[in-house]
Amino acid sequence: MEQGIRFPSPTLKTQTPWNAGKMVGAKRALKEKHVWAIRFWLAHEGRIRDRALFDLALDSKLRGCDLVTLRIGDIVTSGQIRSRAMIVQQKTKRPVQFEITETTRESVRAWLEHRGGSLQDFIFPSRLSAKAHLGTRQYARLLDEWVEAVGLIPGEYGTHSMRRTKVAMIYKRTGNLRAVQILLGHTKLDSTVRYLGVDVEDALALSEATDL
Repeated sequence: MEQGIRFPSPTLKTQTPWNAGKMVGAKRALKEKHVWAIRFWLAHEGRIRDRALFDLALDSKLRGCDLVTLRIGDIVTSGQIRSRAMIVQQKTKRPVQFEITETTRESVRAWLEHRGGSLQDFIFPSRLSAKAHLGTRQYARLLDEWVEAVGLIPGEYGTHSMRRTKVAMIYKRTGNLRAVQILLGHTKLDSTVRYLGVDVEDALALSEATDL
């Protein structure tokens, strides 16, 4: 036998890749028809909290860790839900502003009237303790339930789908990457490009739509 060549031991078990059987890569953004289908299902099921969580996730475009730690005082002032709010992101430590549309204000108002609480309380408390917030894992499990309820495959969507949905629509309609960068709170435009999955086809489509 030649020196330097080693054969694997027959007793060693083949390691299973960490991503075996799993879908990896960027999660899909929801389409507008999916958004309204989920809203309809949540309303039909009487899921007041989940409807508020879903709507606020879409408008805020926040990472899951920032969304679940929102406090009532972050979006409410003088007894009214703000039309715009601002928080400091946990990951970047940079402030980001977001809009709260009338649709979201209505669903959040309905939830807060049911939930009660003070300005210092979390908007979405944990089921285990009113002093703790909803966990990111529970948020992810809820999202799986929502998308599956309207016929989508849970593995193709994640909490980042909620963060991407509205900005993907904005980009498709306007092609304004800078606006999307600001809305997501990205420090570099390259991050926004990668996040949206902007490619040559997108660039050419935008160019073709501009007639000089």
